[in-house]
Amino acid sequence: MGRWILIILGLIPGVWSGSWNVTYENQCAFKGTSVNVKCKYYYPFGRFLTWIGWSKVSDGGSLIPLSDLPSPPNHFTYTGNNGDCSLRVKNVQSSDQGAYYFRFSTTLGSWTSNKPALLSVKELTAVVQPYTAREGETVMLTCRSGCPEPTDIVWFKERQRVWTSVFQARREDAGSYYCAILGQETVRSASVALSVHYAPTDVKLSVSPSGDIVRGSMVTLTCSSEANPPVAQSGYHLYKDGEYVSSGQSHVTLDIQPRHRGQYHCQAWNNISWRGSDRINSSEINLDVQYYPMNVSVSVNPEHIVEGGRVNLTCSSEANPAADSYTWYKRTETIGSNTLIHVGPGQVLSLPSMESSHGGLYVCNVRNSLGEGNSTEVVLAVEASQQGTQSLSVLVGIGLFLVVMLIAALLLFRTKQKYEADKNQTKLDVRLNGRASNSEEPQDAVYSNIHILPSSPPPISNPYSPSASHRDLQKNTSRSSEVEMIYSTVTIKPSNRNAPNHAKFWSKGKEDDISVIYSSVVKSS
Repeated sequence: MGRWILIILGLIPGVWSGSWNVTYENQCAFKGTSVNVKCKYYYPFGRFLTWIGWSKVSDGGSLIPLSDLPSPPNHFTYTGNNGDCSLRVKNVQSSDQGAYYFRFSTTLGSWTSNKPALLSVKELTAVVQPYTAREGETVMLTCRSGCPEPTDIVWFKERQRVWTSVFQARREDAGSYYCAILGQETVRSASVALSVHYAPTDVKLSVSPSGDIVRGSMVTLTCSSEANPPVAQSGYHLYKDGEYVSSGQSHVTLDIQPRHRGQYHCQAWNNISWRGSDRINSSEINLDVQYYPMNVSVSVNPEHIVEGGRVNLTCSSEANPAADSYTWYKRTETIGSNTLIHVGPGQVLSLPSMESSHGGLYVCNVRNSLGEGNSTEVVLAVEASQQGTQSLSVLVGIGLFLVVMLIAALLLFRTKQKYEADKNQTKLDVRLNGRASNSEEPQDAVYSNIHILPSSPPPISNPYSPSASHRDLQKNTSRSSEVEMIYSTVTIKPSNRNAPNHAKFWSKGKEDDISVIYSSVVKSS
């Protein structure tokens, strides 16, 4: 049957020619595509075509029929007709590359072309320039091959169509790219990666444990970010209330304390700037440390406590959460016991009227949900009322004033009496001395009666007796001053020199002193 087909083909016009000839068109195919190796053949008029076939030059230079090559079924297909000897190769592989010859035979001879048809097998190569770009930098995609550049090339990024081959790099543009032939998307290049470098973003600071943090527990602060290249350990810095704490992605506190409370944030850096800054901060988080009441103290108002006055004891402490219970106790000391007695609740203990029994040692107990704490003992010492002290001082002052005034009056009275007595004595002495000095002129002494108010004075000795002394006279005179007396003028007259010398005392021992005549002293009944 095939022989008859060849005879029929040989009789078809257009194959005949004045000479033998075979012409080819060299082909360049992409791996995975199908290609037609175009071919034309001619032979002289009057011949009949008896055989046709394609062969490939082996590595050793010999011709091997295509039917003898190890290939899948229908890998090679003859598509020629009426002088067309084209060959179709499906799913071209790299092993298909090489030189091909077309041979045919007629009733009067055969022919093999002098030159082969060359089939080149190439692969699409995707090129990204630059393959490492900073965010915002221009990126160009190019699809290359050894064949004439096809006009129907398309681009894909991880199987998603890319509609432009030139763009400004964004961080989301990072990934794998490949090119393919439109309509034959299975014919594609190998993937090539685009790396986009950008400054840290989405910088976050996290705390572990995430719930309530209790004093004394272990707390870990961890900083994270998205960045390309990734932030190194030394690129993370931790800050508390704006002050540097440490470097590294994690910061561990084994024994958390209230002093660790504050606003924390971390900073990430990978040497890539963004909007003019290469150090990106996280948002701040508030680290709150809970603890039972600490540093419990008591203030007293007023500081000086007087009996009857009002006193307020105020209890304060540091606690988180805030204290929800305040209790006051007073220490009592009895023989063989020392106990605390409950006084009252509340942050402020008010004692409206202080008494001496209110004095003593007071303690404030503070509680919250985490525990309790006590203040140091505060001593309340009650002083006596200033009003009573002032009244007593006034009374004592008045008493002292009266005593002083009484003593002064007595002294004044005694001084006046003594002064009067001394005055009278002086007058008597003067007059007596005057008579003695004027003895040449004797005068008569006239005495008037001396009246003494009724009393019971002791007997007065006669001062004018020869045995009377000057001291006796003064003593009697002093005694007489104790009663009210009335004196009258005494006139001393000259006496005879021969008169008895009874006035030697008054003349201070002079032998020529005058003599004195005394009248009787009559006591009134």
